[in-house]
Amino acid sequence: MSQKKRILLIEDEEDIAALIKLQAEVTGYKLHVEVDGINGYRAVEREKPDLVILDLMLPGQNGFDVCRKIKNNNDLKNIPVIILTAKSEELDIVLGLELGADDYIAKPFSPKILFSRIKAVLRRTKEPEKTQKVVTFGEFILEIDRYLVKKEDKNVPVTLSEFGILRRLLGNRGKVLTRNQLLDDIHNDDAFIVDRNIDVHIASLRKKLGPSFDWIETVRGVGYRFKEEPLPPMRKGA
Repeated sequence: MSQKKRILLIEDEEDIAALIKLQAEVTGYKLHVEVDGINGYRAVEREKPDLVILDLMLPGQNGFDVCRKIKNNNDLKNIPVIILTAKSEELDIVLGLELGADDYIAKPFSPKILFSRIKAVLRRTKEPEKTQKVVTFGEFILEIDRYLVKKEDKNVPVTLSEFGILRRLLGNRGKVLTRNQLLDDIHNDDAFIVDRNIDVHIASLRKKLGPSFDWIETVRGVGYRFKEEPLPPMRKGA
C-alpha cells in the first residue's frame, strides 16, 4: 500500500482549514495545519511535506514572505506550493506565482476542485523534468533543437518569440505562467517590451495554429496556462 502524501496547510481561518482537512481525509491525504506564517515556515523546514497550501493573509508573517523563503531554500525549493487568495486580488496571484508558487486557488473555492489541483501539481512534480528534443501535443510537433512547429508534417511559420513562449508553456504544462514570466522568451531586443506584448504573441500563435488549437488557456488578469488536455472541439449543431 502506497504511503499517503503529506500536505502542510498554513491557514488561520478555522472554517476553511476544517473544510480542507475533511476533504483531505476523504481523498486519502495526510494533512497538518499551522495557523501563522512563522510556525508554518518552521513546519515546512521540519516536516518537508509533499505539498504546501499557503494562505497569503497570515498573522506573524504573510504568505508572500513564506513562499519566498521556501523557494529560496535549496532544501525546500522543490516542494510545490499552492497559494490561497481572495478572488479579487489579481495582483496577489501574480506576485505569488512570480515568487515560485506552482498554482493558486481563489476564495471561496470548492474543496474538491482544490484537491483536483493538488493531484495535478503532484503529478507534474513527481519526476524530474527531462530534456526533450521533440514534444507532441495533439496534431502538433515542437522540434526544440530546430525551432520548428509542425502540423501534419507541414511547418507552421512562427517567430522566435512565439516559439519561445510556446516552448515555455509546454514545459510547464498545467501551470499558470504570468505575463512577466513569459517576457523572458521574447527575442526582439530592439522592441519596447511590456507585459501586454505577450497577449499579442499569444493571439498570433492561436491564429497561426488554426481554429482547432485549444491548448492555451487565458487566466484572466494573471497570464496563461497550457492545458494538460484540451476540450474536445464542438460539433456543428451541438
